[in-house]
Amino acid sequence: MKLYHSPASPFVRKVCVLLHELNRADAVELATVTTTALASDETLKAANPLARLPALERPEGTTLYDSRVITAYLNDLYGGDFYPQAGTRWDTLTLEATGDGIMDSAVSMAYEVRLRPEEAQSKEWIEAQWNKISRALAVLNARWISHLSGSVTMGHVSIGCALGYLDLRHDARNWRRGNDALAAWFAEFESRPSMQATLPPAS
Repeated sequence: MKLYHSPASPFVRKVCVLLHELNRADAVELATVTTTALASDETLKAANPLARLPALERPEGTTLYDSRVITAYLNDLYGGDFYPQAGTRWDTLTLEATGDGIMDSAVSMAYEVRLRPEEAQSKEWIEAQWNKISRALAVLNARWISHLSGSVTMGHVSIGCALGYLDLRHDARNWRRGNDALAAWFAEFESRPSMQATLPPAS
């Protein structure tokens, strides 16, 4: 299988972290592409008409895209338990959606700054996206720590990759301020071998 990949993408990192957690990192070839919202890679467009990362090309069957589709597929393929089928299933899915939503807003902020000239940037848009992130962080800190302290699921992986992306692209915002419990959880979670093996480049 081939995973269309960019090392800075938090959505790609989600997939890679899961592969490491499943001890299947060698089962998927990483095909690195350079793509942006304004200049999509042609190979990626052929694999995914939305031209978004990640996309998983399989020897047989359709190419899968959207990180949640890919991680659910890999979890089933390799017999993982990162999507509980009972008990905490809906908590896991909601937590994963929260992490993915943080990523969506954080990537949108980064695109606004990195891809548009300064005079064309919308400060209101950037702050509106950060407000979404701030609300999500506050809820995670206040209501989800007991769940995050339990067995690792895709919810944990999504939140971990989202917080890692905030450190990468929005470190000056200091998301840890006022979120002490969440910061303490992340300090432990990011030390996992799967997270260390998938650290994005600093640039």
